[in-house]
Amino acid sequence: MDGTVVAVCRSAGHTFGKPARESIRLLAGLGVEGDAHLGVTVKHRSRVAQDPTQPNLRQVHLIHEELFAELAAAGHTVLPGELGENLTTRGVDLLGLPTGTLLHLGAEAVVEITGLRNPCRQIDAFQDGLLKQVVGRDADGGIVRKAGVMGIVRAGGEVRPGDTVRAELPEGEHRPLERV
Repeated sequence: MDGTVVAVCRSAGHTFGKPARESIRLLAGLGVEGDAHLGVTVKHRSRVAQDPTQPNLRQVHLIHEELFAELAAAGHTVLPGELGENLTTRGVDLLGLPTGTLLHLGAEAVVEITGLRNPCRQIDAFQDGLLKQVVGRDADGGIVRKAGVMGIVRAGGEVRPGDTVRAELPEGEHRPLERV
């Protein structure tokens, strides 16, 4: 299950979108160097307000490029980084991976998938009606989140567009992704 890095993004401020870069550096146990969500403890503003000592399970945000085509079919134009992701990938079913999957990015970096992004109403401020496209319901009425996955950096390294993405599934029973 190999794929490709399409774009890498970061923002030093707590902005909704993140500008694309030529490369980003992942730092083990911390996240994306120079990004507002870098750190051992949670950096997301609403989570900091609840408990600033929580571990940061959202060091890196990844979205599959295939989502952008789905959104375009629904009338929304979204480019890499505009939904706040650090990495845009192609060819890997991010949403179908189990918790604990290791994503090998380029030559050195490794991100462990911790769960699903739980999108908020800010998405509708970006584009009206977009939230309904990235959060829906399945046939049984369960919530389906499509706005990417979150992870922690297990091994640091430089990541660039065009780098390979290789998914290494965890051993044992696979746990489905839940929101983090």
